[in-house]
Amino acid sequence: MMSYLIAIGIMTSIYGLLTLGLNLHYGYTGMINFGHVAFFAVGAYTSALFAVAGYPITLGVVAGTVAAAVMAYPLGILCLRLRADYLAIVTLSFSEIVRLVIISEEWLTNGTRGLAGIPRPFAGLGYGKADLAYLALVVTGLLVAVLAIRKLTGSPFGRLIRAVRDDEDAVRSVGKDPASMKVKVLMLGGGLAGLAGAFYAHYVTYISPDQFLPIITFYVWIAMIMGGAGTLSGAIAGSAILLVFLEGSRFLRDIVPIVTEVQMASLRLAVIGLALILFMLYRPQGLIADRSRT
Repeated sequence: MMSYLIAIGIMTSIYGLLTLGLNLHYGYTGMINFGHVAFFAVGAYTSALFAVAGYPITLGVVAGTVAAAVMAYPLGILCLRLRADYLAIVTLSFSEIVRLVIISEEWLTNGTRGLAGIPRPFAGLGYGKADLAYLALVVTGLLVAVLAIRKLTGSPFGRLIRAVRDDEDAVRSVGKDPASMKVKVLMLGGGLAGLAGAFYAHYVTYISPDQFLPIITFYVWIAMIMGGAGTLSGAIAGSAILLVFLEGSRFLRDIVPIVTEVQMASLRLAVIGLALILFMLYRPQGLIADRSRT
């Protein structure tokens, strides 16, 4: 039971990092990014490739974070002058392109067979203690990210990106360039998703392209909407709620035994979708509302 709770804690923290990144994009800046999983995949594969090649895990995690942030730069330069709906379509396509590149470049990524044997930190501590130490590491990473974003959003730059979210034309009228600020935020959020990907790769020790489907992006959107867009505590709370739904719905089969495993997968999505609809109807601002919008 303890191992299961530790695993939930690790995955909640990883989703928390992902949600913080998307929250920077949408909650604070108003960019609709439907390709967040691409940065997650780049971070996971970069860190895994470094570690499998024999480099220190720390170097791999840093490389994965930087690679995801750098990958966001050309995407931002090319796309951030598009309207919000077109940006959503382009970022969704971008995530699928990244996944197809991972599949096709077998010489590097091992294609659909995936990368196995990714080393996990603290493995020498033995079963149980290693997972606990890894949980402490991921939670520390999440807390550092929260403190950094709090400092950023409380700065003049943070107020500017909120202004871009609320009225981009007004920001442009006072001589500021919203596009350049959006590129910076896209890189920061991409870097956070890359860090989450690196933590994920070293936790599961095996990654394949099927683990980076667009549904991951939509899970993160669900977490952000349920928790409350534009708030740090909302991003964390939303990630915890999401994991409760994802893991709790696994036990539905005990309640409804006539449902097959395949039907249960669809039922889980239906339960999560229903929860999202109820939130949008009765709590559209999320569990923790953004006070700057009231």
